[in-house]
Amino acid sequence: MGPVVANGESLRRIFAATTEHTFEIDLGVADPPLIEYLVDLLIRFVRMDAIFKVRDTVGRRLEDVAEMMMEAEQRQSKPQREIYRHIGDFTLFWSGVYPEALSSLKAPDRRDHLVDYFQQGKRSYYLASTFDQKPYDQEAPILRRLSDEFELCTYGLNRVRSLWQQEATSHRAPEQSAPEQG
Repeated sequence: MGPVVANGESLRRIFAATTEHTFEIDLGVADPPLIEYLVDLLIRFVRMDAIFKVRDTVGRRLEDVAEMMMEAEQRQSKPQREIYRHIGDFTLFWSGVYPEALSSLKAPDRRDHLVDYFQQGKRSYYLASTFDQKPYDQEAPILRRLSDEFELCTYGLNRVRSLWQQEATSHRAPEQSAPEQG
């Protein structure tokens, strides 16, 4: 997106506009809390440290869903819920926004080689949604919808990315195709 994005608020506006358009207009999904969650996910995952925020008990960064799942199983309560939520976000982000990266994330030499990102994303969002007492009561229904509609959200996020790419191309096009003066 380059120079078009001046700051975090500009980025939020761009993500919100493209996500709202895609889900409400193109896909017919009028679900403001769900759309807002997806916009927040995109904003959070602009930073690589947020994508790979899950750490084991000794502080080592976990980069594979298989490792995150094992870590979640060993945790209790809030940390477990946060890891499940993150696995859902992680799998949704890579499956929807950058599906071409899945071949390297799931390469034969990686722990995620046999992990089904769709299945684990749905499962993890569901498990995170079961933590439905305060302070998670407001987010639990959204996480349940993400579990139920994981494929649709993946498809929608892929369309959001296509809109970004179209926008970036249209901003470059006049510069690249300007008629020569002679």
